Amino acid sequence: MDEIRLPQMVPIRQLYDRSYIQDPSGEIVRQMDQVFPERSRFSGKRIAVTVGSRGIPGLAGMVKGICSTLRAWGAEPFIVPAMGSHGGARAEGQLELITGYGITEEAIGAPIRTSMAVVQYGKLEGIPLYCDKLAFQSDGIVIFNKVKPHTDFRGTHESGLSKMIAIGLGNHKGASCFHNAGFQRFPELLPKAAQTLVDTGKVAFGVGVVQNAYDRISDIRVCPPEYLVPTDAELLRIAKQKLPQFKFDNINLLIVDEMGKNISGTGIDPNVVGRNLSNTFHNTLKLDKLFVRRLTPESHHSGVGLGMVDITTRACLNEVDWETTWANVMTTGSMAGGRIPMYANTDEDAIRLCLRSSCPRGAETARVARIRNTLCMEEIQVSTSISRDLENHPEVEIIGAPAPMEFGPNGDLV
Repeated sequence: MDEIRLPQMVPIRQLYDRSYIQDPSGEIVRQMDQVFPERSRFSGKRIAVTVGSRGIPGLAGMVKGICSTLRAWGAEPFIVPAMGSHGGARAEGQLELITGYGITEEAIGAPIRTSMAVVQYGKLEGIPLYCDKLAFQSDGIVIFNKVKPHTDFRGTHESGLSKMIAIGLGNHKGASCFHNAGFQRFPELLPKAAQTLVDTGKVAFGVGVVQNAYDRISDIRVCPPEYLVPTDAELLRIAKQKLPQFKFDNINLLIVDEMGKNISGTGIDPNVVGRNLSNTFHNTLKLDKLFVRRLTPESHHSGVGLGMVDITTRACLNEVDWETTWANVMTTGSMAGGRIPMYANTDEDAIRLCLRSSCPRGAETARVARIRNTLCMEEIQVSTSISRDLENHPEVEIIGAPAPMEFGPNGDLV
């Protein structure tokens, strides 16, 4: 290990589509006014607004915009955490998650109602469909969610409005039942489950948002219930075009500074790193070793996704609440998400271990990349062997000179 020479790293900037919406909350309000010129239908009605477990830039402002507009229309909005089994499959845990995103009664100006109780609103090919009881007992539900590619399957409907209905609003019981069908059937079943709830008349409208590669909101759609399913598919097509990915391939070692539920359902977005827990993603990125340094504070100690990592640190594993992690993992039926990877005592030891096994020829040829997380893909670091290949790349800028990796006195990267 001591003989392993570490490569020098070069800061680069990857270029993506920068278009974004400057005032997402204002855009939602504008579209609500446009879609519903007659607001009398909402007067006096109790309306539930869903909030999930995914991190969304400006989330609190957008939720406040929805609730404020509903109140101006004479409605009585309230917030429902809709995140399946996340938060340890506990109402208190889900409340803690959304509080971490700035969703509080004081900030939004609307009450938060949280419970694991559900009601069955239908059955789909033998699968019972459940909805949060408090939401279903309201006069209408606003399906608000981020739309993005899923971490375990491909289809016309992945993570978005339909999944919020089928799994998020189903709480622990509904999420567990739906996952029993298997990820391979999700593309077929998600839109059918969503349409089933729409047909009950309980959906007030949908609000779907898409992020660009710079973690800014780039697209928003407010849609009446009859257009929820096709709008979900339209936004997914856009989201796949906006996804941040590496502008190069073939990496011996990828260093990820942080992972967490606020970044991706599996902590790290498989659409970026090219591997997932079910081993179904191929031809995305040729990656040999994956090293994760720590969990985000917003993950609330969930270690879901560590099972696809090659190595981490003892400090990272000590941050994991395994009971909470395994509750979420068992809901999906994929035990791989709760596996404990190999660990090292320091970042430096972890890097040396990976290079010893994946790049024995030395620092000159080692292809190493370092990112903060899979949402922050603009300014990253790459080893000199990669930077040389990118000197004339039209979508990459070299923004600094090569420099050795720096470690603190405890052996951790700085």
